[in-house]
Amino acid sequence: MPSRKLIIKITLICSLLFILQTFGFAQNKANEPIPKMPRLLSQREQMDVREMWLKKRLDTLLLPMMRKHGISMWIVVNEEFNSDPATEYIVPPIPMVGSRDFFIFADTGEKLEKIAIVRYSEERLKNHYQMVSVSRDKLTETLRSTIAKYNPKNIALNINGTRGQQNGMSQASYKMLAETLGAETEKKFVSAASFLNDFFDTRLPEELEHYRNAVLVTDILTRRAFSNEVITPGKTTVGDVRWWFLQQINNLGLKTWFQPDIRIQRQAKTTATNQQFLSVADEATVLERGDLIHIDCGLDYMGLSTDWQKHGYILKKGEKDVPQGLKNALKNTNLLQDAIFKVARAGMTGAEVYESAMAEMKRQNIEAMIYSHPIGTHGHGLGASIDFRKAIGGAEERFRLNSFTSIELNTSTIVPEWNNQKVTLMAEDDAVMTEKGYEFIRPRQTELYLIR
Repeated sequence: MPSRKLIIKITLICSLLFILQTFGFAQNKANEPIPKMPRLLSQREQMDVREMWLKKRLDTLLLPMMRKHGISMWIVVNEEFNSDPATEYIVPPIPMVGSRDFFIFADTGEKLEKIAIVRYSEERLKNHYQMVSVSRDKLTETLRSTIAKYNPKNIALNINGTRGQQNGMSQASYKMLAETLGAETEKKFVSAASFLNDFFDTRLPEELEHYRNAVLVTDILTRRAFSNEVITPGKTTVGDVRWWFLQQINNLGLKTWFQPDIRIQRQAKTTATNQQFLSVADEATVLERGDLIHIDCGLDYMGLSTDWQKHGYILKKGEKDVPQGLKNALKNTNLLQDAIFKVARAGMTGAEVYESAMAEMKRQNIEAMIYSHPIGTHGHGLGASIDFRKAIGGAEERFRLNSFTSIELNTSTIVPEWNNQKVTLMAEDDAVMTEKGYEFIRPRQTELYLIR
């Protein structure tokens, strides 16, 4: 017979395993443990890697892009406390604190000259630019002589675009530059908006490895948020989940580009809508058994952003699994993803992919909506979008090889177990465009996360 101590030990182990399984600490999807958190780079390691990326961009990619768009000179003006969105991606990831710093890229016909006219000298800038550190009284003279040296046919400025990333130059900086260079040179000013589409949407192959870690961290935090580690039915509020998520990002030394949103759909209760989408739940709302819950979240790492949407279901008392109608609803959303992946290829426009995918949904009699967008340097990036709101732009842009897209969409399905109530299953997964089409960075959700 086993000893009493052995029996007690076995009993304790079995009890622990039961608790882990029941309350979801080990897993929140059938037979799939939550992955381990990857090792993220230290600040110094991040700097070293991002400087290698920067060198490759400035030395090999920038000049062909400028020539493609007919740009002779590109000037980025960065203001203290009012940084141009392009600045972070043309300098090492360090704060630029001069009242005004000027980054000038000049096509000499033979090569690209890179000049940084800055108030304060920075050691790492010297790795990439001809450094010119000037006092305020010498700034205008230095600018005039530098521009005159290259006599550019045109000068592209970050103005007159349709998106914030294309409009980084303030009116005050424009006025200062125009007055400094004179009326004849001001006539050469053109918008860099079209060029910036290429600049921001072009990904280096080396970035993918680190982006995979960024998406993995987002996935892990989402799975933990939608488990009993965080949620106790009838007690936990929407705000509790939101602030738990934000605190985890902070604990990792990361940032986010938007606050996580939680949506709730309940049997026999209508979910409010806002601009064609289901409304976000108030922070004070308590999560109850039988709730179909949804999270929209993301984070920033290595100058790259993620965007992520997943669903969970809080089991009612006596339930052991998700109602079949909700499973079918998620399958419809997976079918919509399939329709996009079947057709999307590098070189196609967003509009072409949208029309094909929606035609497939019509054939399958699935109510669907697509609002996918470029992602990478910005959460809502520049580049090709697959979106029913054609007015936001990007529908006629073409997908670039290695570019990242947030495949964001939803389908609405009748659920018999909810008295034929319609539910909307939203999904958002970051994907990379390969030679064979899209590839998810992380496996997509095919089962609802269970909260017991």
